[in-house]
Amino acid sequence: MSVVSKTVFSELKINSMTLPNRIVVPAMVTRLSGEDGFVNDDITNRYVRFAKGGAGLVVLEAMAVHHSKSGPLLRICDDEFVPGLRGLRDQMRDAGPGCVVPQIIHFLKISRSGWRQKVEDLSISDIDAIVDAYAAAAVRTVAAGYDGVELHMAHAYTLSSFLSRLNKRRDDYGGSLNRRLHLPVRVIQSVRREVGDEYPIGVRFDGEECIKGGYTVEEARLIALRLVQSGVDYVSVSAGGKFEDAQPREGEPPYPYTGYSGDRCMPGKTYPNGANLYIAAGIKEFLREQGHSAPVIATGKINTPDLAESILTDGNADLIGMARPILCDPDWPRKVEAGNWEKVIRCCYANVCKAKDERFQTVTCFLWPRSSTQAPESDDVVEPTWPETGAALTADGTKGRISLKWEPATDNEAVYGYDIWRAIEGGEFERIDAVPAPVTAYHDTTAIKGLRYMYRVRGYDLAGNRTQASGEVAAEIS
Repeated sequence: MSVVSKTVFSELKINSMTLPNRIVVPAMVTRLSGEDGFVNDDITNRYVRFAKGGAGLVVLEAMAVHHSKSGPLLRICDDEFVPGLRGLRDQMRDAGPGCVVPQIIHFLKISRSGWRQKVEDLSISDIDAIVDAYAAAAVRTVAAGYDGVELHMAHAYTLSSFLSRLNKRRDDYGGSLNRRLHLPVRVIQSVRREVGDEYPIGVRFDGEECIKGGYTVEEARLIALRLVQSGVDYVSVSAGGKFEDAQPREGEPPYPYTGYSGDRCMPGKTYPNGANLYIAAGIKEFLREQGHSAPVIATGKINTPDLAESILTDGNADLIGMARPILCDPDWPRKVEAGNWEKVIRCCYANVCKAKDERFQTVTCFLWPRSSTQAPESDDVVEPTWPETGAALTADGTKGRISLKWEPATDNEAVYGYDIWRAIEGGEFERIDAVPAPVTAYHDTTAIKGLRYMYRVRGYDLAGNRTQASGEVAAEIS
């Protein structure tokens, strides 16, 4: 593992803002806002923590440009929200060196009955109002002191639904790709007129819809080009998250991340690292071929310094989006830049954070201490230790899986969790999962009969200091 990733920690200028490094915290739902949409202490604490961690760019969670009822979602639909947003930016500026942009969003109506408003239901005056709402919201981001603004055109929401191949409108806003781009282009051009040429504008959009009949990277390349031609300074590439394959649940509004497209939006532990990288790489290559240098943000289970560095040096993207890894450990950038990758608390991609959003609960990390609403913070340097007799790691393969047990570690502050490491048939050890303390057991359900496995465990504390590796234990499924 590289000690320091040089390209990852190089500066990048995007219009008038200069990012101190190439790590981006993409917009994440938190459900920390009240129904009123104002910035509160919980929101402030979450984003100040991200700023302290040292990411080059933090994108604030999507905030509504219009007044529709939306639950615990930040708002930017009126001037009354500007003071709170300005205060948040001031505190983030004091906390860390990175730039900050709010993501602004328009969404259509949904109900618990399963009904949802669709783009073909909107009148031309409704469309004009959407354009005006985005432009007015962008002006408020300037007034609140932010470094730029990101327009939400991804997943299940209004602008993404216009871009979709499933857009059924039969006028200038649907049908051919050029017509499906009409509203997003109008929004970009309107925002650009209001904020001026030097204010950075980004777009987050789906590089693939990941639904039957949806567009793929082949069209996404063209979409990205048109958005850049219209005045966008950077492109953040997501995937999926659509209503069309959402699982219906009686008495609940549709949730667009419950189907396959939701898995692709936030690929879990069964997906390979960099699962969606080919999408960003295809878009970046096409923009380059067309003579455009607008930075592209790659996302989708990018979690190690070496992977991030290789993406940048290979020219597959210009920036690395890390949502869940930085939710898990906001200090990922600061630790890695200092050469302390071994102290990073590493996301295990259990997607409990996704499940909490799905259940309309405050979004937290599976590995955080129980009942915590924010990531723990510590500058402790004392390593946790095993008992004098060791971890006493055991493995049992008699129930169609391999079950591990070990003795708890101790620490001067608190033991935070345990990393599980595995080697197959004498190969190299790889970290396969993690569990939060006080859990001291693990079931490897991916093991199969006929292979010999070796396991070891390392405990870690709140600062990411690790124990020595436990003794190794061999196991097979009997």
